[in-house]
Amino acid sequence: MNIKSIFGAACAAIAIAVATPAAAHDPGEKVTPTFEHAIPNIPGKSLVALVVDYAPGGASPSHTHAKSAFIFAYVLSGAIESQVNDQPKRVYHAGESWYETPGSSHLVSRNASATEPAKLLAVFVVDSGDDKNLTTPNQPTVQGANQ
Repeated sequence: MNIKSIFGAACAAIAIAVATPAAAHDPGEKVTPTFEHAIPNIPGKSLVALVVDYAPGGASPSHTHAKSAFIFAYVLSGAIESQVNDQPKRVYHAGESWYETPGSSHLVSRNASATEPAKLLAVFVVDSGDDKNLTTPNQPTVQGANQ
C-alpha cells in the first residue's frame, strides 16, 4: 500500500466520522460505518458503506445526500419505507433494493414496522474528500410562513 492510498483511506475515514454525527440521527436509528476505500481506477472517488439499524417504528430525519453521492440501498432485514425526491413512497422488504442519484432528497426513510426491527445497507460512491457530509438534514417547512 503506498502513501497515496493510506492518505486517501484516512481522508475517507474522517469523512465518514464527520458525515454521521450522532445529533443528526433519530434515536430510532443507529448508523454504523462499515467500509470505506478510495476506488483505485476512478481517481477522486471513494466507496463508503453504512449499515442503518432501525428500531421498531424508527426513522431517519428527512435529508439530502451529497451532490456527488450515487447511493445503492439494500434491505438486509425487515421492511423499510422510503421516498426519494418526488417519487411515491414505497415499502422495500429484505432482499429488495433501490438507488438514489447524486443530490437526491430522501424525504422518508423509516422502519415500516412498529413491532420488528429493520436493517439497511447504504453504499455510496462519492467524491473523495470534497463531500464530507454524506447527508444533510432538510430544513423543516413552517406552515403559513408566507401567507
